[in-house]
Amino acid sequence: MTYYNYIKALHLIFVTTWFAGLFYMPRLLIYWIEAQNKSQPEKDILSQQMRLMAYRLWYIITWPSAVLATFFALGLLYLMPSWLTQSWMWIKLSFVLLLFAYHLKTHQMFQQMQNLKFRYSATFMRVWNEGATLILFAVVFLVILKSSFHWIFGIAGLLILAMLLMLGIRVYKKYRKD
Repeated sequence: MTYYNYIKALHLIFVTTWFAGLFYMPRLLIYWIEAQNKSQPEKDILSQQMRLMAYRLWYIITWPSAVLATFFALGLLYLMPSWLTQSWMWIKLSFVLLLFAYHLKTHQMFQQMQNLKFRYSATFMRVWNEGATLILFAVVFLVILKSSFHWIFGIAGLLILAMLLMLGIRVYKKYRKD
């Protein structure tokens, strides 16, 4: 147990930096999409800068953080194998699998941007950006509340959060000034 708190701290640090990358990448994609509507030379300058920033974010922060968060998570499970007998852990691991799917789809979007073949709108990317938020809320509540988590309230809370996020996006789109 001596190493448990160190491994837990490192896991939390890399989960945090992983989410930072997952939150910021769609934002960069939004800015890049919007830069395509600018006139020259602004369009080329912004587009090139956003692609460079996205490249550095993705390969220097996001992917390494995902790998290290997973590595330290496996270390925690090795030290605490009894967690795998608890239902909250299996539900959390299901959300982690969903997070990996989200990460891989975001990676695909990043590659499209790098290849200048992007097919999503800025509005879609604003909605997509909230996926990581919903997963983060679900995982944090599961880990903190564990067995005391009331599933009906938890699911209702996530649905309400999702609706509020979508409402916020719609209001932003309606009142946004370019």
